[in-house]
Amino acid sequence: MAASSSPAILPISKPQSTPASDNQQLSSSPSPVRAFLSNISDTVGSGLASRRPWPELLDRSAFSKPESVSEATLRFRKNYNYFRINYLVAITAVVAVSLLTNPISLILLTALLAAWIFLYIFRQSSDPPITAFGRQFSDRETLIFLIFLTVVVIFLTSVGSVLVSALMVGVGIVCLHGAFRAPEDLFIDDQEPQGGVSGFLSFFTTAVAQPPLAVRT
Repeated sequence: MAASSSPAILPISKPQSTPASDNQQLSSSPSPVRAFLSNISDTVGSGLASRRPWPELLDRSAFSKPESVSEATLRFRKNYNYFRINYLVAITAVVAVSLLTNPISLILLTALLAAWIFLYIFRQSSDPPITAFGRQFSDRETLIFLIFLTVVVIFLTSVGSVLVSALMVGVGIVCLHGAFRAPEDLFIDDQEPQGGVSGFLSFFTTAVAQPPLAVRT
């Protein structure tokens, strides 16, 4: 009696990923720069949406001289709680105009921010070390260099004086407006949360909340 023949075993091939599919997966994942810019756009848009009408801020009939320092302080506190987003926009506009009228300071500050963004903030732990002048630099050395560069740019160039003077002018304008603008016609909710500015700048806290990159030694 002939032995029964065993069934034929069919070969099973494992699906292999092609370079095109790998590239498609990599392109579908958002880059850190794109996610950061998208976060900035969303938070700035939501913050500007909660600002008060500018005609209400600049209503000339509501301005009057405060009778005392305590009244001026009370006025400023109420106006700040109501116009805080507008105040932040005004200070930002003063700083922007000051930088635009000082192109050298604008170029230096932009270069400094770009160095922080591309050399440290958006670097991944899997990225190769930075190589310059035939030498590799670890993340710790890069961080020390960026801190030193920041001190040089802020304190040894015109950037620091431009920023400080612009901030002083902007804060001075805000303080004068808050002290001389009578808040009696404003609908101010005392229980309103004081998170307008923090929400407006939440992209900074989001960037800081990300776990720091592993430092390569």
